[in-house]
Amino acid sequence: MSAVGVPVGLDPTPATRALRSLAAVLGSSRPLSWVNTAFPFGAAYLLVGGGLDVAFWVGVLFFLVPYNVAMYGINDVFDHESDLRNPRKGGAEGVVLDRADHRTTLWAAALTSAPFLAGLLLLGGPTSALVLAVSVGAVVAYSAPGLRFKEQPFLDSITSSTHFVSPAVLGLVLAADRGATVAWDGAVTAYLVAFFLWGMGSHAFGAVQDVRADREGGLASVGTVLGARATVWFALHCYLAAAVALVMLPGRDSWSALLVLPYVLNLVPHLAVTDAACETANAGWRRFLVLNFVTGFVVTQWMLVTALV
Repeated sequence: MSAVGVPVGLDPTPATRALRSLAAVLGSSRPLSWVNTAFPFGAAYLLVGGGLDVAFWVGVLFFLVPYNVAMYGINDVFDHESDLRNPRKGGAEGVVLDRADHRTTLWAAALTSAPFLAGLLLLGGPTSALVLAVSVGAVVAYSAPGLRFKEQPFLDSITSSTHFVSPAVLGLVLAADRGATVAWDGAVTAYLVAFFLWGMGSHAFGAVQDVRADREGGLASVGTVLGARATVWFALHCYLAAAVALVMLPGRDSWSALLVLPYVLNLVPHLAVTDAACETANAGWRRFLVLNFVTGFVVTQWMLVTALV
């Protein structure tokens, strides 16, 4: 029997092939991480006075699925060779796409994104269009041949952080384009700066576990340049800088700095990791994935309490 349950020697039916390709595309999009891009957009849009209108739902749905199909799918297509050498690929942390699914994945990224991009452009204005262009541009530039920002050390972390912060920025400016009053004060800036620093640190820590696989695959990254141990320390300093940005906020908002503490503690067991043992950082990365759900829950409750008080 084949992997899809078809007897060896018999061609699968078109329906079976389609289902297998759909499963491959969805698996490539990292479903466990969908909320990490949809939540920042939705939260930002609502916090500044946007409602549960059509723009909210178009944006949330775009950043929930098509955005991730594009971001991770493009990456998996053009990282195929290095993914074959990476022992952690093949599950929640990323699939190894069959070559037969590469074209399908790229088409899926383009076709699922197009109607949502058109909708967001029609619903917004010039400012939100510019932010949207930066957001989508960062997704393409990170992995696409000829650009490959992911192979430019430090630019890789900056671009990866843009993937997650830009949806929040779009939520703010789209709400403003549609009539909401957005106070671009120090608090908004501090939150965005902290979020961006957190994103850079998180990307860098994620690169630690792949140092050997990336080097063997001929890929450069912040991890391959700094080495495993120094990269963990770089991530730690990014997290601490994010906490400083938050603790400077006035009043009760300064308590949001505590949200960074679990991420700092998560790095402690890996501060002395060596290049030879870089794969052991995967344990910390798995904890990081769980932390994101816990943090998201806490932030949601904080938003609800703030709205009611």
